[in-house]
Amino acid sequence: MPDNNKSTSNGLGLGTVLFLIFLTLKLGGWGVVATWSWWYVFLPLYGPICLLGFIVFIAFLINRM
Repeated sequence: MPDNNKSTSNGLGLGTVLFLIFLTLKLGGWGVVATWSWWYVFLPLYGPICLLGFIVFIAFLINRM
């Protein structure tokens, strides 16, 4: 019997979709996004990584107490 319990996801995540929308608006010069810094445009990509690092850091501090 084939194993039907395998699940794969090839779709784009929410952060990637937001980044693509912000990038399009920034490069097109449309709306308020055109005035944003590039840091804000790339935030959906590196934001979750920074958040995870912050959580690990806090857990480390709590563990050291």
